[in-house]
Amino acid sequence: MRSIRDKMRSELKDKSIFNKSIEFAYKYMDNIEEQSVYPENSAIENLDIFDEELSDNSTAGIEIIDKLHRFGSPATIAQIGGMYFGFVNGSIIPVALAARWLTDTWDQNAAMYVSSPIASKLEQVAQNWIVDLLKLPEKTVMGLVSGTSTATFIGLVTARNAVLKKKGWNVNEDGLFGAPKIRVIISEGAHGSVFKALALLGIGMGSVERIPTDDQGRILTAKIPELDDTSILILQAGNVNTGAFDDFREIYNRANGAWIHIDGAFGLWVAASSKLKYLTDGIDLADSWSVDGHKTLNTPYDCGIILCKHEDELVSAMQATGSYLKFSEKRDGMLYVAEMSRRARSVDLWASLKFLGKNGVSELVEGFHDLSVELANLLTINNFIILNEIVFNQVLVSCKSSEKNSELLDILQKSGQTWMGDTVWRGQRVIRVSICSWATTKDDINSLVNLFVSARLLLGS
Repeated sequence: MRSIRDKMRSELKDKSIFNKSIEFAYKYMDNIEEQSVYPENSAIENLDIFDEELSDNSTAGIEIIDKLHRFGSPATIAQIGGMYFGFVNGSIIPVALAARWLTDTWDQNAAMYVSSPIASKLEQVAQNWIVDLLKLPEKTVMGLVSGTSTATFIGLVTARNAVLKKKGWNVNEDGLFGAPKIRVIISEGAHGSVFKALALLGIGMGSVERIPTDDQGRILTAKIPELDDTSILILQAGNVNTGAFDDFREIYNRANGAWIHIDGAFGLWVAASSKLKYLTDGIDLADSWSVDGHKTLNTPYDCGIILCKHEDELVSAMQATGSYLKFSEKRDGMLYVAEMSRRARSVDLWASLKFLGKNGVSELVEGFHDLSVELANLLTINNFIILNEIVFNQVLVSCKSSEKNSELLDILQKSGQTWMGDTVWRGQRVIRVSICSWATTKDDINSLVNLFVSARLLLGS
């Protein structure tokens, strides 16, 4: 009987499992427009085939890949196609996917320069490009994490420690028990991940000062209380429902040295557009920012980015020690994030930016906006109600009532031809359309409008 190592050596040399995987991947790409956007019930039911006891003996690699494709591919969300509009999920830039495949084969640990010189180099290059692209202060540093939720958490850990340091308290040495109280000011319309980050930080919701918003979800600047340099103020570049941006420059003039963190999961990239960058005027005045690559930029999942202009504060908050660690004069990426071992996210981020260039990023951003405006106009012509100003890529749609909206959405989701989610806006359950896939075209927008109209006819309203 061959040993498990012999089997792996044989499969590595034979290449058949890799060839089969590539064959299935190509089939998936080629058929994505015909695939149901949300899996059919039969595909979901077939997932029960994976419920089995772990066998005593090895299973042939070709059998595993075949099973994954046969039962897994039909049960996926067709997110890389042009008719998926849910959760602000982007598609994938082809070359970034190819880079991801190559990077996964390298299987690099991007913790330090000595564990992956290439990952370290491309992380530094990508940092330089993003800082320039978003017009952030030159001293801004970047860390790569799984997503904006984690990036926001890291930004707020850094802010908390920096503010407590000003109060004479060293979190790394003294912990948090007995620490002075700090002020956190946040919009009532902040994303749920921000509230989650604060809870993980031990900053209870009862101690957070929530500021009301206007009818688009922008924080009301005049309602922000007097602040000082021992306060943390959290702002938004792109409300998750309306896409609205806070007035960063005006708010900064009232901040009095408070640490400002901007949650810009999908909206921060607007700074790269000559047409829409006015929305991000003043973002360079903040202290830290969180943003996703896998949303607007269309990198593969997972690619979250934390940016901070106070390198010493970030490194201190993400403290990394250990006699076995081999730091260098080069970039050691683990110093800027909570993770130590981590995949080389920098490679597909670099590949995406290299392919797009500044003009390509701008074209993506403006394309999403143009399609959103087109959708809103066409739905309005067809007597649907658009509840938000289309400043970027979010469209809030209403039929009549919350009940009718839910029924309408149910028809759209079950059609298999598109998928989007819903949200509660101003007390009403409404439909939320997020346009952030490079694959979405004007024809897709026309098809989506037709689906809305057909769904309403089925409701008889």
